Amino acid sequence: MTTNTAPIAPAKNTTRKHSSKIPVQGGGQFLVEDAPTTEIFTAEDWDEEQLMLAQTVEDFFIQEVHSIGIEKAAQMEASKDLPLILEVFHRAAELGLCGTAIEERFGGMDLDFNTGLRIGESLALGFSFATTIGAQTSIGSLPIVYYGTEEQKAKYLPGIASGEIKASYCLTEPSAGSDANSGKTKATLSTDGNHYLINGQKMWITNGGFADLFIVFAKIEDDERLSAFLVEKVFGGITIGKEEKKLGIKASSTTQVFFENCPVPLDNLLGTRGGGFKIALNILNTGRIKLCASSIGGCKFAVGKGIEYAKQRIQFDKPISDFGAIKHKIGEIIMQTHVTESALYRIGKNIDIKQGEFENQGISKSEAKLKAIREYAIECAILKVVGSEVLDYAIDEVLQIHGGMGYAVETGIEMGYRDARITRIYEGTNEINRMLSVAELTKRALKTKEVDLMGAGKKIPMYLLGQMLPFRSTDEQKIIANFKKVFLLISGAAGKKLGKKMVDEQEIVMNLSDILATSFIAESAYLRAKKVAKQTGIDKTNANIQWKIVQLYLYESLEKVRKFGKDAINSYADGIEKKMMLYALNLLLPKYDINPKEWRRAIADYGIEKNQYPF
Repeated sequence: MTTNTAPIAPAKNTTRKHSSKIPVQGGGQFLVEDAPTTEIFTAEDWDEEQLMLAQTVEDFFIQEVHSIGIEKAAQMEASKDLPLILEVFHRAAELGLCGTAIEERFGGMDLDFNTGLRIGESLALGFSFATTIGAQTSIGSLPIVYYGTEEQKAKYLPGIASGEIKASYCLTEPSAGSDANSGKTKATLSTDGNHYLINGQKMWITNGGFADLFIVFAKIEDDERLSAFLVEKVFGGITIGKEEKKLGIKASSTTQVFFENCPVPLDNLLGTRGGGFKIALNILNTGRIKLCASSIGGCKFAVGKGIEYAKQRIQFDKPISDFGAIKHKIGEIIMQTHVTESALYRIGKNIDIKQGEFENQGISKSEAKLKAIREYAIECAILKVVGSEVLDYAIDEVLQIHGGMGYAVETGIEMGYRDARITRIYEGTNEINRMLSVAELTKRALKTKEVDLMGAGKKIPMYLLGQMLPFRSTDEQKIIANFKKVFLLISGAAGKKLGKKMVDEQEIVMNLSDILATSFIAESAYLRAKKVAKQTGIDKTNANIQWKIVQLYLYESLEKVRKFGKDAINSYADGIEKKMMLYALNLLLPKYDINPKEWRRAIADYGIEKNQYPF
């Protein structure tokens, strides 16, 4: 395979000044305060340079991967096609894709965070190859970018950016998955005191079959917390397991890695002793939002394939794209993709602005970016869950649009179906992320006092009195505000009754998490539609369809939030409290009628006319 695509040159605006006339809304603050419409970044705000970068990446994968045929790409496996996979990897490195987050002085592009997310969306066109490159640019390099010493950065980052050094991340163990800190891999000081000896086993290691550098998490001696180490394959004492046979992402290398008295120089401790768990958590925050970006890219590609096939497939003397049942699927995928995308880039830009705020306080660039990402840990967890579940929905429905052909390898749809399934598992399962979003919000309310949940909750009784009026408003902004109040009402009452036992009531916590996520996604889509309408006029087709998307999402979400709320209330309350809580829930979730069939058809027709995801 060859390509004429030139290397991506670091664009002069890729490291942008991240400033805002007003302080950007902090993590979790969306629940207790309204964001100004002018603050939100939308996909309509990408500049020509950013779009050109994204298009270059997409063109690369069309030339390098799609050109071999989707059927062949679907059948590739790392165990037998590794030379071809590495060929694509090295060509991607030549283009600059392995150094998007690495500083220019170390051979990278040093893209701002939101532009990096947009590139991550484009990577989805690389199918399983995207997993290989994603590991290189995220978990395989960011720990060094954020925590490495100047000497460690100078030694490893140029090679990672050029693709000469292929990197991997070794955290998971057979007995340590979600509970990463329970890992048993040990690092002991050698008798001469010159290096550590690492012993242990890691599993599900992406790029493990060909990696030159392993970021390994292990406990030094009898430490309670993990430390992180930069381990080169040439150090010795490393055995690579055979390639795992997986349901999906087959064209990516996944192996076990065994360490037996692997000698690691003292200087290759990454960060501080016992600081590895913190490194792992912060890198996972980054990975979660990046996974949402790639999921959005997958959704857009999938619905484009669905539209293309539906327009070509003739049944009963007309294309199946004319049938309502097919329009329902297309319209629903576009709607769910659009609202998730709205939330994704809203937070991506907020991270950039927060980074600028921290840098203005005298914090170093790498630490400022870490703090900015950590600031939005709640939103990152939400986006991981929503993005991965929208992708699963999208590819399932596109396979259904293809009918029997979707089940055949030659269309590539079955590959997408298999590849999408892992997104609900890695970077923390969706169940873990649901609980994490609520736990982190609670911590910021009770411990750090960053989010005033109690103050917002105290206003609800008086607010409910107003909701008893016969002619109360049911506009879109009010509905979104009421979603937030449902969360505040139930979380406050359940927390007061259950106390510390609340953490064990995972079903209730996940109900609350879904209400929290729905509030955030709905508000993001609403703010985007409002901003676009102000810029272009509501009579414009694009803006009008975006309003229909918001209204359809709210129409569907009302019943979902009602169910989440009822399930939570019925799970902890009884007697008069239960009756009062259910009454309050109904007051907060009033009737909201649109014609869902016509709205969904209008959204689908817009996509069918554009022959792709239309925004």
